[in-house]
Amino acid sequence: MSGEDEEIRGSGETAGDGIRGTAQGTAPVPLSVLDLVTVGAGSTASRAVRTAVDIARTAERRGFHRYWVAEHHSMPGVASSSPAVLLAHLAAHTTRIRLGSGGVMLPNHAPLVIAEQFGTLEAMAPGRVDLGLGRAPGTDGATAAALRRTESLHEGAEEFPQQLAELTRFLDDSFPDGHPYARIHAVPGPVQATSPGGVQDPHRPPLWLLGSSGFSARLAGTLGLPFAFAHHFSAANTLPALDLYRASFRPSEVLAEPYALIGVAALAAEEEREARRQVLTGALSMVRLRTGRPGLVPSPEEAEAYPFSERERDFVDSWLGNVIHGTPDAVRQGLDDLAKRTGADELMITANAHGGAARLRSYELIADAYGLPG
Repeated sequence: MSGEDEEIRGSGETAGDGIRGTAQGTAPVPLSVLDLVTVGAGSTASRAVRTAVDIARTAERRGFHRYWVAEHHSMPGVASSSPAVLLAHLAAHTTRIRLGSGGVMLPNHAPLVIAEQFGTLEAMAPGRVDLGLGRAPGTDGATAAALRRTESLHEGAEEFPQQLAELTRFLDDSFPDGHPYARIHAVPGPVQATSPGGVQDPHRPPLWLLGSSGFSARLAGTLGLPFAFAHHFSAANTLPALDLYRASFRPSEVLAEPYALIGVAALAAEEEREARRQVLTGALSMVRLRTGRPGLVPSPEEAEAYPFSERERDFVDSWLGNVIHGTPDAVRQGLDDLAKRTGADELMITANAHGGAARLRSYELIADAYGLPG
C-alpha cells in the first residue's frame, strides 16, 4: 500500500462509529433514503426543496437510518447541484437522522473546500454527517470542464486516490512537517483543538466511497472504508462490485469488517397500476437524459401519452425491470429478495416520480409494510 493509502486510512473514527445502522421493524437491514430533489413539470425548485425537507423529516420519524443527496449538474429535473447547501438546510429541520452526500463528486472540487464545507456541516449537526464521495462528474463532459475550469477532466485512477488522500489530510489536519500544505488548516476542524483554550470535537464525518463499477469497490475495500454501490442505475455490476469490495477489504480504524449499502429504485402505491404510472415518469426522464434531452420530470399523463419508439420502449422495459414497484407488499418482497441476493448491509431507497406527494406516500407505505416506528 502506498503512503497516500495510509493517509486515507488514518481517519480517527472508532470502529463502526456513525456507519453501521440497526434494522427497524421487520426490515432485513437498515433502510435509508437517497433523494435527487427532483423537479416535476409544472413545479419549481423551491417546491422540490420543501419536499426534500418533508421526506427527510418523514424518514427520521419512521426510523430510516440516513438521508443522502447526490450532486448533479445541468439537469433541469434535479435540484441537488449543491449537496452541502441542501444538507445545511435539512440539518435545521431534523434532529436525529444521519445526513450526507451520495455523493460529492470530488474531482469537481478542491479538497480543502469540501473539508471546510463538511466540517461546517459537522458543527451544525454533530455526529450525524456522512461524506460520500464519487469520482464521476455527475454531468456531461462540457459541464464538468466548466465546473473544473479546465479542458482536462482528470477522472483517471491516478488522480482520485490523490485527491482522496489530500481531503483526508485536511479533515484530520495531518499533513506532515515539510508538506506544502502543513500550515493550511480546514476550519472548522481539528486545528481548533490545538489552539489556546481549544477543545477537540469528538466527531468527524465518516468517508464513504461511491461507485457503479469496480474501481471504487476495490479502493474502498483496500482502505477499509464503507462502500455504497449505485444498483439503481448499474444493476448488472452490483454483485461483481460487492464481491470485489469484500474480497479486497482490509480492516482499518474505521471498520473491522466490510459494510456495503446499495442504492435501490423503489416506489410503492396502494395500487399496482398507480405505482407503474409513477415510475414511468422516471423512465421517460432517463430516456431523455440518455438521448441528450434532459428536462423536468414529466407528469404521469405525459409519460403515458409519450410515443416511445421501439428502441426507447426496450430501454424503458429494461430500466423498469430494475425498479421495485407495486403495492407495499410487493415492494417489501422485492426489497427482501434484493437484500438476500446481494448480502447488502443497508438498502438506500430512491423514489423517482413526478410529484412530491407520490414519493412521500411511497416512503410511508414502505415503512408501514415493515412495521417501522412512527
